[in-house]
Amino acid sequence: MRKRSQAPFEMLILLFLFWAVLLPLIRLLSLVGKVDVWMIVRNPQFINAAKNSMRVATVATIISVALAFGAAWSVARTGIRFKGILMVLMSVPMLVPSISHGMGLVILFGSNGVLTNLLGLNGSIYGFWGIVAGSVLYSFPVAFLMLLDVLKYEDSSPYEAATVLGIPKLRQLVSISYPYLRKPLISIVFVTFTMIITDYGVPLMIGGRYTTLPVLMYQEVIGLLDFGKGSVIGAFLLIPAFASFSIDLLTKDWGNVAFGHRSFELKKSRIRDTISLLWCGVIVLLVCSVVGSFVLITFVRRYPVDMSFTLRNIGRTFQMGGGRYLLNSIRISFLVSTIGVVVAFVAAYLTMRMPSTLSGVLHLISLSALAIPGIVLGLSYVVTFKGTVIYGKLGILVLANLVHFFSSPYLMMYNALGKINQNLEAVGATLGVSRIRIILDVILPQSRATLLEMGSYLFVNSMMTISAVSFLSTTATKPISLMINQFEAQMMLESAAFASLLILTTNVIIKLSVYAFKRHMSKKGVL
Repeated sequence: MRKRSQAPFEMLILLFLFWAVLLPLIRLLSLVGKVDVWMIVRNPQFINAAKNSMRVATVATIISVALAFGAAWSVARTGIRFKGILMVLMSVPMLVPSISHGMGLVILFGSNGVLTNLLGLNGSIYGFWGIVAGSVLYSFPVAFLMLLDVLKYEDSSPYEAATVLGIPKLRQLVSISYPYLRKPLISIVFVTFTMIITDYGVPLMIGGRYTTLPVLMYQEVIGLLDFGKGSVIGAFLLIPAFASFSIDLLTKDWGNVAFGHRSFELKKSRIRDTISLLWCGVIVLLVCSVVGSFVLITFVRRYPVDMSFTLRNIGRTFQMGGGRYLLNSIRISFLVSTIGVVVAFVAAYLTMRMPSTLSGVLHLISLSALAIPGIVLGLSYVVTFKGTVIYGKLGILVLANLVHFFSSPYLMMYNALGKINQNLEAVGATLGVSRIRIILDVILPQSRATLLEMGSYLFVNSMMTISAVSFLSTTATKPISLMINQFEAQMMLESAAFASLLILTTNVIIKLSVYAFKRHMSKKGVL
C-alpha cells in the first residue's frame, strides 16, 4: 500500500525531469543527424577551437588542482591562524560570473591595465595564458572546497600507527595517502576539467582570437543563428561532461561517510606553517586583486584616461536598465531557490526514504543534470521550447537554472536524509502518526541547515550564471550577468565592473544572511 501511494509522486517527478532534462537533450542531439557532421568537424575553425579548448583545459586544470591541493592541505593539516577568513576569501570567486574573472584580468593586465602601467609590464594577457589564468580563478574555489572536504574527513589512525611502527613519511604518503586520495582526486580533476572546457565566459572576455569550442558555439548560434552547427559543437562538449559524470559515479560512494574518523593532531611547526600561510596569502592576494579591480574601475571617470573619482558610472548603469536587470536576476534566483528546494527535497525523499522500482531511475535522472553543460542546456531549450508559451518569458530562465543546478542540492538532501534514523516512518506508522507529520515535525527540522544551504546554493549560482541563460533571455527578461559582456562590447568597462560588483554584493548578502540565521538558530539549539 505504501509503495502504491508513492508511485504517483515518483511518476510526477520523473515526468518533470524527463520533460525538463532529457527531452531537450534528445531534441538537440536529433539536430545533429540533420547536418553534415563530417564537414563541420573537419573544418579548420572547428579543429583549432577543439585543440585550443583541450590545451587550455588541461593546463588550467593542472594549475588549479595543484593550487587547490596546497591551499586545502594548508587549511586542513597545519596550524596556521585565520583559517576561517582564508577559506571565505579563497571562495569569493564562486560569487561572480566566470566572465567577470576575465574582465578583472583585463583591468589589471590588459594593454592599459592598472598593473601593466604601474609595473611597466610587456606582453599581452589576451589569448592562451589569459584564458588559463581566468579559468584557474574560476575553477580554483570548487577544487579547493572539494579537496578540503576530502582531507577534513581522512582518519589519522593509520598515520599514527605507521609512525609508531617507524614507517618513514614518504612511505606513508605512498601507502596511505595515495590510496585514500586517488579516487576523489580523479573525480575532482575531471570536475575541474569539465568546468573549464565548457565555460565560455572567460575566453569570450579575454580570449581575443584564441577561440575555444564554447565561444565558437556561442558565435554560431547568437551571431549566425546556425543551430545545426551549434548542436554538433554542443554534442562534442557533452563528451567530457558525461565522462566526468560517469567517473564521478564510479569513483564516489555517496553513502560512505566516515562518522568515526579521528582528526589529525596539528603539531606546531614554524617553517611548515609559515610556508602554508604564504601559499594561502598569495592565493588570497590574487583573488582579492581581481575582485578589487571591480571596485577601482567602478569609481573612476574614464578608465584608463581619467582615473579621478566619480559616481557617474553607477547612475549611467541604472539609466541603461541595470536596476531592472538586477531585479530580473533576483526574481529568477528567488524562484529557482524556492522551487528547487521543494523539488529536490521531494525527489531525495522518494529515492532515499521510500525506495521502490522507480527510485533508481529517479536517482540517476536527478544526477544526470550534472553532465549537461549550461551552454548546451540553453541551446537545447531553444530547440525544444521555441514557439511555446514559456519561451521568451521569465519562466524559461527559471526552468533552465533549476535544471542546471538541480543535482547538487538534490545530493545535499539525499546525503542528509541518509544520516537521519531510517526507522522513523516505521515507528510513526506503528504509533498511528502519518508520514507527512513525521516529515513536518521531525525530518524538516533536522534538515533545516541543509535546506538553507540548498537555497543559498541555488540563489547564488542563478545570480551569476551566463551559460544556461545566454540563448534564452530577451530584453525584458535579461539577467544582469549578461549585461557584463554587453557593457564591455560597448567600451563601458566601468559599468561592466559595477554590474559584477552588484552580483557579488547580492551574493555576499545572501551568504551572510544564511550564516547569521544558522548561527542564531544554533545558539537557540535548533540547528
